[in-house]
Amino acid sequence: MTEVSFYHLYRRLEDSLPKLLERVIASSQRAVVLAETDERVEALNSQLWTYSADSFLPHGSARDGLSKDQPIFLTTAEENPNGAAILVVVDERVPDFIGGFARCLDMFNDSEPSKQAARERWRLYKAAGHTVVYWQQDENGRWEKKG
Repeated sequence: MTEVSFYHLYRRLEDSLPKLLERVIASSQRAVVLAETDERVEALNSQLWTYSADSFLPHGSARDGLSKDQPIFLTTAEENPNGAAILVVVDERVPDFIGGFARCLDMFNDSEPSKQAARERWRLYKAAGHTVVYWQQDENGRWEKKG
């Protein structure tokens, strides 16, 4: 089964996602980032190129080509062309292909609708037999494991 880690954001996704992806790359793993729309994929693609002058996150999308060679692959499709062990879900989706990953990072913001949707996804993943864990971001952007 997949370990599903819920990441409760207090900062913007665009500020928090690169830090988590840096950890993925530092652990010599690959990730698929699953977004809802092509526009979101392109916005994240741009953001990952420019988020820090001191860091580099190798990534791309289908539009960039060489999908299998991308350490971080951004997509709207349920696919794993780069053989990633980590799935990052950024738009409150419940992907059918989660079982193909060792770990899933489910990122959600602090709005009531987002928190309620995350609770429902938690129940779905738990009922499917996945291990679920909750991480909460503090005001400084650090993560604390809560359960």
